[in-house]
Amino acid sequence: MATFDFSLIQDDLQRVEHKLHELAAVDFPPLAGILGQLLKSGGKRLRPALVLLSADFYGATRDETISIAAAVETLHTATLVHDDLIDNSLLRRGNPTLNTNWPSGVVVLVGDYLFGKSAELASRARSIDMGELFARTVATICDGEVRSMLNGSPWAITREQYDYRIYAKTASLFATCTEAGAIVAGAPEGERALLREYGRSLGMAFQITDDILDFVGNEKTLGKPVGSDLRQGTVTLPALCYFESHPDDPALRELSSGAVREDAFDDLIDRIRASGAIAAAYKDAHRFSLQAKEALSTLPQGRARRVLLDLADFVVDRRT
Repeated sequence: MATFDFSLIQDDLQRVEHKLHELAAVDFPPLAGILGQLLKSGGKRLRPALVLLSADFYGATRDETISIAAAVETLHTATLVHDDLIDNSLLRRGNPTLNTNWPSGVVVLVGDYLFGKSAELASRARSIDMGELFARTVATICDGEVRSMLNGSPWAITREQYDYRIYAKTASLFATCTEAGAIVAGAPEGERALLREYGRSLGMAFQITDDILDFVGNEKTLGKPVGSDLRQGTVTLPALCYFESHPDDPALRELSSGAVREDAFDDLIDRIRASGAIAAAYKDAHRFSLQAKEALSTLPQGRARRVLLDLADFVVDRRT
């Protein structure tokens, strides 16, 4: 992810980083090495930042907020471990996944271990609501993945199915981040709901933009070939918009039959990039970004609110 100014919470993000390093400091060297590889600093830690910024509205207890921020990043890491195994991915952003060096049984158990550690960190808030929130989020993420795997032909996906898939995959955790920050800070129920809506809409905008960048981004910065999702059988919004406006494209029949040549993928990706599908997908991303900003409109003025408003624009304007 490209850079974004989180200077407001930089000290607390460093404390979250320290908490993650502590998590990897186990007394079994093979596991310590795996955890260190997974939890080493990457990007700007967007999900922990959402917890910290949401809690900043109401002056939450700092130690508890740090634990919750670390918990969401640990939960996110666990989902990536399982995703890479399910998708048989050997690279993530150009770096080897656990699947490259470890058998699948080890990879599954490491993901499970991280889920457990995430729950342990979340429990430090001593809140029933927080425990229910994390449990519900894990169930939603798994539900989305199971539906994707068992929903028949991936080429027959509807707009409603796509929206639910990216909610379950990405936006549900964003919503958990902002709601968790509100819970740990003791926000009023109505404002807690608004912060959750902000996180949900931000997550939808973020994932749609990710799906667009898979078509128009730079292969070097993506860390994977352009159009990787489509090549792996995942129809995202740009492809969906294209197929809706070009139902007679012969590539759709080839995809449905499962007999697709690599050069056919190249040609189809070029047609999608050259069509109005990219602009149509960006329109949806901007719509969710606007919804995120509208959710903040009645929340207290202050530094955190300004950063969250800027972030809603940033997630759709980024190029990586």
